[in-house]
Amino acid sequence: QVQLVESGGGLVQPGGSLRLSCAASGFTVSHYFVNWYRQAPGKERVLVAAISSTGGTTTYAESVKGRFTISRDNAKNTVALQMNSLKPEDTAVYYCKTVVGLVTYWGQGTQVTVSS
Repeated sequence: QVQLVESGGGLVQPGGSLRLSCAASGFTVSHYFVNWYRQAPGKERVLVAAISSTGGTTTYAESVKGRFTISRDNAKNTVALQMNSLKPEDTAVYYCKTVVGLVTYWGQGTQVTVSS
């Protein structure tokens, strides 16, 4: 059974950092794309970062380029999102997502609040 569990969210001041983790079970993260999305209040869920299966190619939304880094730990079967230089507009619920066997799976999300 495929499951994704996010953790690491919280309250941080502008300019601070957080590291989110997406723990996967039921599949091997190195074999599938895993994406991070976020959804701010009253807004649509949008793609933040993605890491491919083969080669681990990464892509980022323009709004987070140079500040966020997605990475994979094959031994722990997790995908992390390192977020630096956080801004108030980064406030959102962050979700990880994957597609396995044509079925889309989402985690439950973790809240990130950037505020002084």
